[in-house]
Amino acid sequence: MQEPDNHHVNVTTQADSSWRPPEGSVGLVVPHVASFDEPIALQCGRTLPHYQLVYEAYGQLNANKTNAVLICHALSGNQHAAGFHNIYDKKPGWWDACIGPGKPIDTRRFFVVCPNNLGGCHGSTGPSSINLETSHHYGPDFPVITVKDWVQTQARLADHLGISQWAAVIGGSLGGMQALQWSIDFPDRIRHAIIIASAPKLSAQNIAFNEIARQAIMSDPDFHQGRYYGEKSFPKRGLTLARMLGHVTYLSEHLMRLKFGRELKSGQFNFDFDVEFQVESYLRYQGQVFSENFDANTYLLMTKALDYFDPAAEYSGALEHALLKTKSQFLIMSFTTDWRFSPERSEEMVNALTAVQKDVSYVKIEAPQGHDSFLLNVPRYISVFHAYMKNIAKESGHTIEESES
Repeated sequence: MQEPDNHHVNVTTQADSSWRPPEGSVGLVVPHVASFDEPIALQCGRTLPHYQLVYEAYGQLNANKTNAVLICHALSGNQHAAGFHNIYDKKPGWWDACIGPGKPIDTRRFFVVCPNNLGGCHGSTGPSSINLETSHHYGPDFPVITVKDWVQTQARLADHLGISQWAAVIGGSLGGMQALQWSIDFPDRIRHAIIIASAPKLSAQNIAFNEIARQAIMSDPDFHQGRYYGEKSFPKRGLTLARMLGHVTYLSEHLMRLKFGRELKSGQFNFDFDVEFQVESYLRYQGQVFSENFDANTYLLMTKALDYFDPAAEYSGALEHALLKTKSQFLIMSFTTDWRFSPERSEEMVNALTAVQKDVSYVKIEAPQGHDSFLLNVPRYISVFHAYMKNIAKESGHTIEESES
């Protein structure tokens, strides 16, 4: 197994000495690679003989190793949760609103780890990786992965880093499902589970959205049954459509009305089937950008992991029984206009935890942005998140004077 890297990652070079990161940023960061040669048995019945996980880390692990926080990414996320890879990056990591000095997940207090999940396409072993047994891309031969499998690999990553217990495991959407699974599978290795805009399992409607997205990809002539790497092609149209569909579900109707309304690009109807409305232009742009940075086979895997997630299934459908052996404290947050993972789904988890007398805090945040609210700087959300994390920092023995916060 590869030795751990130096985890202080506010890295600058002499050539970059004139560059200054924005206030509250972790600065320039570099990814790390953890390689695992011990086979892992997956829930689908298959075994991976070896694999690697790419991750980023921010802040410093304290001497007692009590301040480590695991960030679990959502469907289209990756390890780059905060900061910048180089001085030319136009955007920081996907959760930069919440990770950094003075932010809720304060890197002056916490050692923050965010891996790219197994099956991903940003450096961790996945369909686009070379299968060492065949010297070809895994493609559709890569095994189907579940949330439970991800948690197992994340536990191995914690071992690799010398972390016996996380101060908190945190995630939004699919990331929140991983945090919930952590509390069930490794109750002694997690002190707090923070679950944001998530659900204990997908509704039939959500499974339907995922199936439409998969069909869009698989029906693309350039998909080649998932073996498009060898064909030197890519199902760009299908992945673009899948992302456009997904993006609609991440936004609220209210926000789309405020942001786009029925505004026309040219100010008049063209009476054709090209882009006319601003919302059409926005969705096409989002889909095209995404299709240039994500792998179609990985998208299929991630949506299947969402579909399969149901920790209560092993307990005759009783979520409270699945949660009976958990030991962590829970913070669950939802957003009023999130119709993809509605507040009612979060409340199912709250009710199940309460039924078995677990320590749970729940906040429903008024926010117009829909499901994507968990990624944004929504004032009340940030305030609640910050206060909760500050208490975790105190438990971990790491406090900062208020004047510094």
